[in-house]
Amino acid sequence: MSTVLVVAPHPDDETLGCGGTMLRHEEQGDTVHWLIVTHIAEELGFEREQIEQREREIELVAERYGIEQPIHLRFPTTRLDSQPMSALVEAIGNVFQEIKPELIYIPYRNDIHTDHATVFDAVTSCTKWFRYPSVERVLAYETLSETEFALDPDARGFRPNVFIDITGTVEEKIDIMRIYTSEIGAHPFPRSESAMRARATIRGSTSGFEAAEAFMLLKERVS
Repeated sequence: MSTVLVVAPHPDDETLGCGGTMLRHEEQGDTVHWLIVTHIAEELGFEREQIEQREREIELVAERYGIEQPIHLRFPTTRLDSQPMSALVEAIGNVFQEIKPELIYIPYRNDIHTDHATVFDAVTSCTKWFRYPSVERVLAYETLSETEFALDPDARGFRPNVFIDITGTVEEKIDIMRIYTSEIGAHPFPRSESAMRARATIRGSTSGFEAAEAFMLLKERVS
């Protein structure tokens, strides 16, 4: 059994990027931790009702994934690029020291959302073997509505080289996504049920499964 850490810049990134895989880890008896980097607050322009709804959604999602308590860093959403990188690295590094993850899932570096890029940079600063020796494998996930909308002509794009069969968990993943009522919409909205099924089908056809999630292997240590 492994200790797994899923890093989500925002609640819903974890489900869009690797929800089916998280469910498989739970089935296999792995210990799954969910690190949420940002939060919404009244001082950031959100209504109290929105904040309370988001808190309820996080509780429900955590329960579905078998996660006892999500880890909250509570940096301001959509404003990570204005935060000191040293503060992010320190906060994430403290989590690594506490839970000692072996397998880490992080957002793709070149997503269009700057929060994703900032989280990627901060997390990868915490994967040096001599400071965080527990880390054995780091995988980047794709996020619908963020990864595919990146327009950087110099980026090589999301090029997966690891595929995980989620045939048995794709429908539950979509059901969990429904909990985020303000984040899911009807087709052709990119965070739609049909888009999620289509992406799983495409990744499955690439890898020989009915449905799959795709990842980029960034680092692997084998003893």
